[in-house]
Amino acid sequence: MARVAVVGAGGIGGALAALTAEQGHDVTVCVRTPFDVLTVTRDGVERTVPATVAVDPAAVGPTDWVLLATKAQDTASAAGWLAALTGPRTVVVVAQNGIDQAERVDGLVHPGATVLPASVVLGAEAVAPGRVVHHGYGRLTVPAGAAADGLAALYEGSDLEIAPTDDFTTVAWRKLLSNAVANPVTALTGRRNEVLAEPATRDLVVGLAREVMAVGGSAGAALTDADIDALVAHYDGMPPGLGTSMLYDRLAGRPLEHEYLTGAVVATGLRTGVPTPLNAAVLALLRGVRTGNDALHDTGDTGVA
Repeated sequence: MARVAVVGAGGIGGALAALTAEQGHDVTVCVRTPFDVLTVTRDGVERTVPATVAVDPAAVGPTDWVLLATKAQDTASAAGWLAALTGPRTVVVVAQNGIDQAERVDGLVHPGATVLPASVVLGAEAVAPGRVVHHGYGRLTVPAGAAADGLAALYEGSDLEIAPTDDFTTVAWRKLLSNAVANPVTALTGRRNEVLAEPATRDLVVGLAREVMAVGGSAGAALTDADIDALVAHYDGMPPGLGTSMLYDRLAGRPLEHEYLTGAVVATGLRTGVPTPLNAAVLALLRGVRTGNDALHDTGDTGVA
């Protein structure tokens, strides 16, 4: 049994906490908004997660593992948790969108801690504080090595796949290829993923993806036209009703993650000399979106992070 802390109890964090507790580990969920118990619904069955809910970093100590599952823009606000939870033997899994996950926690964790960036594929949605719906599948792709081996052992036999890779740069940019297309287009249109397959938006979808592919290549990612073809085919085959995390954040009036998705593409392009006119235009629009009570309204459905 390992001591595992999950920082953030949104869709991803809640689902990871449940999967971790199912393995028999000692789980602490670290949150800003207090709730009594964490419940996760999967396959239509709601289960109470046997985890401690903590709201004060002063009440916790170093753990074996920390799963950082906040939105990327909330990393700095988790500094108190990361300082309290990490020691020289702690492994911090940064399970967030975008690129440069490890760099985000630089200076926030114990200097002896091991930081393991993770590309997350997990369908989950937070429907209320302490209530998460896990729609299905779960995979963390991480750089190969001793930390990855330890993470795989932590979840051996579970429904969470741990996939070590020798080319995490390509994996991270391949995930960004989708996130920098689907999230902005759905958030700006206020529509679910079916908008990505419509003729009116297809040129924009492909154009944004081609810019991401070019920028990723300048950063060392081995992306090709086959990745774009696969992305388009994926959008064409998606069942109706699915949405993106950025769409749901906008509908709920929460801050958006655009600086770590589209913003990362534009910033990297500026640094490496790759033009990104479409992504720059989309970023300008996203920066102009107001969140709060005047955000779009919707009844909500399923979300994919």
